[in-house]
Amino acid sequence: MALAALARRIFGSPSDRHVKRFQGKVDEINALEPQYEKLSDEELRGKTAELKQQLANGATLDDLIVPAFATVREASKRVLGMRHFDVQLIGGMVLNNRSIAEMRTGEGKTLVATLAVYLNALTGDGVHVVTVNDYLARRDAGWMGQIYNFLGMSYGIIVHGLSDAERKAAYAADITYGTNNEFGFDYLRDNMKYSRAQMAQRGHAYAIVDEVDSILVDEARTPLIISGPSEDRSELYVKIDTLMPIIEEGDFEVDEKHRSATFTDQGIEKLEERLREEGLLKGESLYDLENVALVHHANSALRAHKLFRKDKDYIVRNDEVVIIDEFSGRMMPGRRYSEGLHQALEAKEHVKIQPENQTLASITFQNYFRLYKKLAGMTGTAATEAEEFADIYKLDVVTIPTNLPIQRIDDEDAIYRTAAEKFDAIADMIKACQERGQPVLVGTTSIEKSEMLAELLRQKNVGQMNVLNARHHEQEAFIVADAGLPGAITIATNMAGRGTDIQLGGNLEMRIQKEAEGLEGEARDAKIAEIKEQIAADKAKALAAGGLMVIGTERHESRRIDNQLRGRSGRQGDPGHSAFFLSLQDDLMRIFPVDSMDSMLGKLGLEQGESITHPWVTKAIERAQTKVEARNFDIRKNILKYDDVMNDQRKVIFEQRLEMMDAEDVSDTVRDMRHDVVDALVAKAIPPRAYPEQWDTEFLASEAKAKLNIDIPAKQWAEEEGIDAEIVTERMIAATDEKFDAKIEKYSPEVMRQVEKSVLLQSIDQLWREHLVTLDHLSKVVGWRGIAQRDPLNEYKQEAYELFQSLLTNLREVVTRQLMHIELRVQQPEPAPQPNPAQLQETHIDPTTGQNDAQSDVSGTVPTGNFAAGPFADGDDDAADADTTLRPIDPKLLEGVSRNAPCPCGSGKKFKHCHGAF
Repeated sequence: MALAALARRIFGSPSDRHVKRFQGKVDEINALEPQYEKLSDEELRGKTAELKQQLANGATLDDLIVPAFATVREASKRVLGMRHFDVQLIGGMVLNNRSIAEMRTGEGKTLVATLAVYLNALTGDGVHVVTVNDYLARRDAGWMGQIYNFLGMSYGIIVHGLSDAERKAAYAADITYGTNNEFGFDYLRDNMKYSRAQMAQRGHAYAIVDEVDSILVDEARTPLIISGPSEDRSELYVKIDTLMPIIEEGDFEVDEKHRSATFTDQGIEKLEERLREEGLLKGESLYDLENVALVHHANSALRAHKLFRKDKDYIVRNDEVVIIDEFSGRMMPGRRYSEGLHQALEAKEHVKIQPENQTLASITFQNYFRLYKKLAGMTGTAATEAEEFADIYKLDVVTIPTNLPIQRIDDEDAIYRTAAEKFDAIADMIKACQERGQPVLVGTTSIEKSEMLAELLRQKNVGQMNVLNARHHEQEAFIVADAGLPGAITIATNMAGRGTDIQLGGNLEMRIQKEAEGLEGEARDAKIAEIKEQIAADKAKALAAGGLMVIGTERHESRRIDNQLRGRSGRQGDPGHSAFFLSLQDDLMRIFPVDSMDSMLGKLGLEQGESITHPWVTKAIERAQTKVEARNFDIRKNILKYDDVMNDQRKVIFEQRLEMMDAEDVSDTVRDMRHDVVDALVAKAIPPRAYPEQWDTEFLASEAKAKLNIDIPAKQWAEEEGIDAEIVTERMIAATDEKFDAKIEKYSPEVMRQVEKSVLLQSIDQLWREHLVTLDHLSKVVGWRGIAQRDPLNEYKQEAYELFQSLLTNLREVVTRQLMHIELRVQQPEPAPQPNPAQLQETHIDPTTGQNDAQSDVSGTVPTGNFAAGPFADGDDDAADADTTLRPIDPKLLEGVSRNAPCPCGSGKKFKHCHGAF
């Protein structure tokens, strides 16, 4: 360690070397500034076309950094009145260099991104800017989009609730802003579409991830899942929930570290007895095969009652259980815990129980973001996770110097024996800060604690305060914007990713938005001048009182979250102060105890209300956090190893789908599948070197009828002289080809080509969904193989490979069977209304805890039914977004209708895109 510190002193850190390397280009950009200032708006806009031409002529993006950055800086000065600092130019180069720019809060990361975004958008391949929530996507796009529009580039926004057409238009823009969940779900949705024209995304060229640590580390523990509803079991959830009161201490064990709860033998016996009385238990034991569903429901109910706490993990609002995000403290409406846990919580809270869902598509953030040819990120806190970024994403972390020196004072942690003593000390400090006019930001880890602290402050007659948590997230930006007013007290449940800077004296933009709305002309100008004057006066007061005071009520499991809270103070060279208060009853200290801390406090003979403050204490707590972070990294790495197996298979399936969608004619593929099925049948019925009397002719004949829809005299063939397996294969292939050729002649080659394609795509989708469920079950049980001294990961890889081979075999059989049996006809109309396709639900769950951290979206639908549900677009625009469910109609009305005429069924589509497709 001493040697490494000495090397850093002599040679500088890797980040220092990066910064020095880019300084030369910064000087060149600065040298161009006087020249670019003289350009007219039109001439400056013309630089975009110039740079694109240079790219077309063979220049690389690195060659264009200097003129492109100079162009963006000048455009920003004219449009936004904001000039990029030299350190921001370095940040832009880091982003272009496939790295993570670690920049302190308030250093202008949003503006930094415009440099790398503009440069990479010159290629025309599209740039994705990824944010943590819809509010930031809209805000950043609308704000920085002014620069892009000025320079002749288009931008789009991807947020929750857009239609497919709106999404496609947003992705077609040069620059697309959106949330991590929406980008991932759009990728999954695209790979469930039935024509290239319906797909929204157009590739994964370059992405900049804002709050990269939150998205690629915290949220990367959880896969994105698109699911559809399965059977309703709400009654069973309610019945199991009524049994939970009988479960007492000794009947179960809880492991808070791993967020798991299990029944003891005593608890299982008690549960079996009650289940038997209720008539729910089949057989003798709860663990008999027929009771698998009961075990699943009982375990979910146990976790709901013993692990998940109301107002910390979730709240009940409008007769719904709404999840609280553990990192941001926000409500996550529409998101649900997986594997029946959400239903168990609904039963516990006596609200309406929603049905469980079946997985239709899934991907982890690690594997989604590794699709990008070029990836970069920015955040205020990434250095602590540098190893993970390098290992998983091949991203370096470069720390960018601040524009002005940091003046914030960071106190050592103060540790108390009890939580009550700690909160008393916090309340006293807050009161003292308010009395001298110092703004205070208090960070808590749960709604419960934020409201408890607010109540304690009210009892101590502390004045006006704002409580920012999941109950008030709608006013989030305005509450954060006012947190810098003199004497303001803001209590926030986790400050990670709030996105709005706390500016001393108040946030000018927010004040204008709130107070000058509806005013025009001179009245508006006068109001803005008044607001500016008031902000300047308030800032002077806040600065005189010592700047923003940040108080942490306990340490988070991750040091990054603590650093994000601390980093809210001391922005852009402002003075500031931060302090963390801890107690031995805090979750971190209780679940991950710091060795000998209690005995140390005892030896010191601390009286009630006293605390210990020492660098050793702070270091000991940091070591505890490092252990937690290392454990979480191992969990993420392990999950990724398993998902990588599925990801290889996902790539094969998705690439095959794209090939099928792009192909005008898949008849060769279908024919090869048919012949492979014949080969497999013959191989099963006729063993190698077997005599004809040993052939299983009965099996061969029945399978040929079931799978190929042909009648073969297998028994008579076996009696022929000189017959062998090769001759049988040739005869069966000839028979199947003849049968299928007759279908083609009957329905026309054009129609059968479309039918082949649709059957193929829908068969792939159905089998892939079933495969996902099987792999999910396999991943949950394969860990037990370790007891037999076998590596669970190797076992999973081997079995997953065998399952995938089985999927491919089943695909050949399913496609062949459907096409050989298919008859095209249209049913008589019925008075019943048109069926509504199943709505999709999107979830983002943590596979280690079952927690959900994703936004649901019910805007998409899954095609249902047989081949008739797939669209067969041939290039016409009206086919791309067409409703693909056929209306019933009398077949006689379809005779003699022109291909381009309106369909007689009244759908409003052309005949060739409706009933004429068959």
